[in-house]
Amino acid sequence: MSARLMLAALACAVAGATLGGCSSIGAASGAAAGVATGIVTTNPAVGIGVGIAVQAATDEAVNRYMLVMHRDQQDAIAMLVGEMPVGASEPWRVSHTLPVENGHGEVRVLRAFDTALANCKEFAFSVVDGEKADAKVDWFTANACQQGGRWKWASAEPAVDRWGTLQ
Repeated sequence: MSARLMLAALACAVAGATLGGCSSIGAASGAAAGVATGIVTTNPAVGIGVGIAVQAATDEAVNRYMLVMHRDQQDAIAMLVGEMPVGASEPWRVSHTLPVENGHGEVRVLRAFDTALANCKEFAFSVVDGEKADAKVDWFTANACQQGGRWKWASAEPAVDRWGTLQ
């Protein structure tokens, strides 16, 4: 593969990452590493192998980071739910150092119930898309249960719409 063709591929990958958001970071970094390696080694097979490895490692790192950000939101909401009585409504907000996966909305405790293993509460929570007065608001339901002295997120299915499979 010629250097000019590799540079064109790199430019396309970077443009795609810019337009696609976080899900394209792995592809762009893999393409960049593959093109650079292919140019240095003059062996396209080595470049492709390095590109695939870098993409996989980058995708894994991004997924782990997003998992931590989602867990922060879930822990903040669950802790708030644990302090609230049934019928109460309170605002929630999470702000991270990097402005990724910040969130805010409202939490309403719907009911409390006991299982054989823990005290639990069912709640509804909203997620506001932005800071504007007319921002879109989505509502979800979930459960939180007391685990030792803390309240933790206890349901997966309602969160799938909000956070995908990264629970």
